[in-house]
Amino acid sequence: MPARHTPVKRKVRNWTPSDSADMYGVDDWSNGYFTVTRSGEVAVQLEDTDGSKKAVSLHAMMKGLAERGTDAPVLLRFRDLLRARVTELNESFIKAIKEAGYQGHYRGVYPIKVNQQRQIVEEIVSCGKKYHYGLEAGSKPELIAAMAQMKDREAFLMCNGYKDDEFIDLALMGQCMGLNIHLILEMPNELPAILARAEKLGIEPNLGVRVRLSAKGSGHWSESAGDKSVFGLNTAQVIEVVDRLKAAGKLHCLKVLHYHQGSQIPNISVVREGLTEACRMYIDLVREGAPMGTLDMGGGLAVDYDGSQTNFHSSCNYTVQEYARDIVEIVGEMCTKNEVPHPTLVTESGRAVSAYHAVLVFNVLDVTTAPGADATAPELPKNCGEVLKALDETRRILTRKNIQECYNDANYYRDQLRMQFFYGNVSLRERGVGEAIYWHIMGMIAHRIAEMSEIPEDLKEVSDNMVDFYYSNFSLFQSLPDSWAIDQLFPVMPIQRLAERPTQKTVLVDITCDCDGKIDHFIDREDVAKSLPLHEVDPDENYYIAVFMVGAYQETLGDIHNLLGDTNVVSVHLENGRPVYTDEEEGDCVADVLSYVKYDAKELVSKFRALAEQAVEEGLITPSRRRAALEAYRDGLNGYTYYEL
Repeated sequence: MPARHTPVKRKVRNWTPSDSADMYGVDDWSNGYFTVTRSGEVAVQLEDTDGSKKAVSLHAMMKGLAERGTDAPVLLRFRDLLRARVTELNESFIKAIKEAGYQGHYRGVYPIKVNQQRQIVEEIVSCGKKYHYGLEAGSKPELIAAMAQMKDREAFLMCNGYKDDEFIDLALMGQCMGLNIHLILEMPNELPAILARAEKLGIEPNLGVRVRLSAKGSGHWSESAGDKSVFGLNTAQVIEVVDRLKAAGKLHCLKVLHYHQGSQIPNISVVREGLTEACRMYIDLVREGAPMGTLDMGGGLAVDYDGSQTNFHSSCNYTVQEYARDIVEIVGEMCTKNEVPHPTLVTESGRAVSAYHAVLVFNVLDVTTAPGADATAPELPKNCGEVLKALDETRRILTRKNIQECYNDANYYRDQLRMQFFYGNVSLRERGVGEAIYWHIMGMIAHRIAEMSEIPEDLKEVSDNMVDFYYSNFSLFQSLPDSWAIDQLFPVMPIQRLAERPTQKTVLVDITCDCDGKIDHFIDREDVAKSLPLHEVDPDENYYIAVFMVGAYQETLGDIHNLLGDTNVVSVHLENGRPVYTDEEEGDCVADVLSYVKYDAKELVSKFRALAEQAVEEGLITPSRRRAALEAYRDGLNGYTYYEL
């Protein structure tokens, strides 16, 4: 009797949390603030009361909040990350100034338009006090908020934007009270108004001028600079301002040159080019007789959302230290060469300061699996047509060798079937079976091309289309408007089960009634990925997904599409090794968002009560049912706008 052959099983290496960290690029984009633990959960690095750093699980936070009655979606804030960013920015400039022998100082300001939330501004002012770190306001409401926060008379309060008389008066009064306020001219006709209001108050205004560079920016906001920019004064207008100030005997008031190349500049060479042009203007303004003293480079310092360290629009090819060193070297060398005193350096870095500190966490509500994911194809109806039979035959003969031919045939027969249905020659059932067979074929093709080293171009879209939809408890338009509006990439990943291999290719769909309400572009080391690997969802457990680096602009820009309002917000820090939840803000209830669009909750209840009473009179419901309906209506008004478990 011949010996039986026992096949050798190939040993498959177990999936580890390190594999998940690598798959989602955590070490690339997190700047060391987030890690994947050995237990397979995402953790944030927080500072304890004894000064030590500890990794705290986001999943544990969410479970703790759920026990306290705070439902997802939740925006988690980490003040430690704000402090770390303010410290890194200022220390980078201090180091660069010391190494280069620069004769001026660095005095950064935070533009509160990036995130005007009170606790954010207060935290930045508090931790920035040792660096004389100031604020920037671009509107009258922002100025009012900023003036109340300013306690350091060395820190700058830069006033940008368009200014009416009330704005100007507020700024000048603040200057009278000892605040280091500078009014930056955005347009030539602001100058007469400022001089008139200053004369009335008997004060010499601190003035700056925003120049429009010919050097353009790069990335999404490249049009913020260049000749077509809508902000700032061109060189002819700058000279006009100088001449007006000379004629009025007020040239000594011009102290700041300001420019802005745009937000999130990914390429350091663009930063250098704009700075060189601006520094040349600064030097010539000094030669014109203006005292100057401050060079404000505006925003632009990028953060590496995708972790690629490239000049891609969601990344940057430089570090904060390189950014500081280049600025200090260029300004120092140019001013020294032209025998101009080194100015105080100002940057208005908002995104780079606030992006990391906030994380949006939401739960998955439901899943629609990819078409064709079923293991078996449906049976053909009796007496079906030849087109349906041909489509099923294509399924049966599909191999790796004829994959391109079968792909073409499947599309042809699917289209023929639809055409026959249109003209009434195929039943709805036959069309439904045909669609199921078609997607089964696409699933077979996707499985085979996953094993191929080279994939034909027209087959690549097959894999992209074979994705699960994970319906998730958030609103893209409220919490991640930049993802929808400008295709901004944010790091997205599950915060649990990272010791398991994620097997599902997914697209995240929000709970708005809008086809744009989805995230279908994700960070990837090679290119932008069209799907996100996730785990199969256990219906008995909340599966949480987090979107990181959402602390800049997203809250400010979010809207109430479908009347989905602000999420719950919680700030978290460590005390004696345990997370402490502070500044808890309940998300909008239904009555809140209805009030934003001018509905009155009491009036709505009154109208609904009348409708319910009419239904009782017409015998449609009982009085007790009326009472239950009113209770449900009131509960709905007081409920969270998002899905409640």
